[in-house]
Amino acid sequence: MRLILLAATLACVTQVAWGANLSSIYQLARANDATYATALQAYQAGLEKLPQGRALLRPTVSLAGNVNHVDTQSSLVGYSQTSDPYGFSLSLTQPLYRKQNLEAYEQAKLQVLQAEQTLTVAEQDLLLRVARAYFDVLQAQDVLATARGQKQAFAEQLAQARKSFEVGAATITDTHEAQARYDLTTAQEIAGQNDLEVKKRALEKIVNQEAPPLALLNEQARMRLPEPNNMDAWVKQAEADSLAVALGRTAREAARREVDKQKGGHLPTLDLKASYGDNRGQTLGNTSSVATQTGSIGLEFVLPLYQGGAISSRVREASANLEKARHELDNARRQATLDARQAYLGVLSGNAQVQALEQALVSSEAQLKSTKLGLEVGVRTGVDVLNAQQQVYTTRKDLAAARYQTLIAGLTLKAAAGALHESDLKALDALLVDIGADRVRDSAP
Repeated sequence: MRLILLAATLACVTQVAWGANLSSIYQLARANDATYATALQAYQAGLEKLPQGRALLRPTVSLAGNVNHVDTQSSLVGYSQTSDPYGFSLSLTQPLYRKQNLEAYEQAKLQVLQAEQTLTVAEQDLLLRVARAYFDVLQAQDVLATARGQKQAFAEQLAQARKSFEVGAATITDTHEAQARYDLTTAQEIAGQNDLEVKKRALEKIVNQEAPPLALLNEQARMRLPEPNNMDAWVKQAEADSLAVALGRTAREAARREVDKQKGGHLPTLDLKASYGDNRGQTLGNTSSVATQTGSIGLEFVLPLYQGGAISSRVREASANLEKARHELDNARRQATLDARQAYLGVLSGNAQVQALEQALVSSEAQLKSTKLGLEVGVRTGVDVLNAQQQVYTTRKDLAAARYQTLIAGLTLKAAAGALHESDLKALDALLVDIGADRVRDSAP
């Protein structure tokens, strides 16, 4: 754990100079996230189920000792006797056939497998939480930068409207419109700043330290389509390899073993037993301080006949839990296919939306230039310019949000198919760019 923390810290220090990327944030999260640490300790605890199950098949050896003081008084005149007997015994029991113990050992193997699968789920969950928190911060930064850019542009437009009104080149309406836009954007800036702080705190909760500056998503980055670009292929992979489905299969098998284990309560048991005893200082008749040694070895056969109906009740309980596990597995399969379909469609629609918004941004910027030119020649008003500026900033913000959502949908698709790994975050690192010292995208268009 210390080595992981050191590596994560060094990676973060290296990245801070230009902005921490997804991989460095993930390493910090692996070393510091409380949820993942809980899952890791649960995994360590789960590994102990195997030696516990194996112990049921091994011999048990016990050593017992005793020491007593015996004072005997008789009604016969003058007869009394005291003794201090002591001794020890050593016993060994080796199960030869116990159906319940055999099934418990097989269950222990499954419990270890469940612990491993649960840890893998936690790792995948951490990958998604880190990516979501990372892009949530970037999106909040975009929203704030948009509000600040709008505020600056509207401030300039407000100053121009006031100047035009003073010389009689414009009506008071343009001034009021610019003032209203400026005031509204000021409120949006405050809300954006608050949202950014909240998103940063959410990321800091995962890494357990102050969030470093983050590398930005390259505005020229191209969104990729799923590979393979076939929904049925992803659905089949989700049904077969989803971590939730794998856990469901293991839980079903463990439940089946529990049924066999409880049915074993009706079966006989056979044990090998051996013992040795040494007792001294005993009284035998008129002789005191007698020493005896005994040893025995043999087989013990036990056939349960009736235990008040408890075994039959446990069998019914285990059978009901088996049916429950089967239904949960079926639900996990259905959910995995649904998640795969939704994520796949999210990637496709996200890509289409990104392309449409990229074209819309080009059109909006061209419209803004034309509107400014129209204002100069007197065919457009200040309100028209404000509307055009608003459209450009809104389109930029929506385009950035669409990119983030598309990337998250791609990660979610891989998670649904049980194929999400740290390498997927490293692949996204290639789409990130240098940010310099601060995030600044608030210049007016």
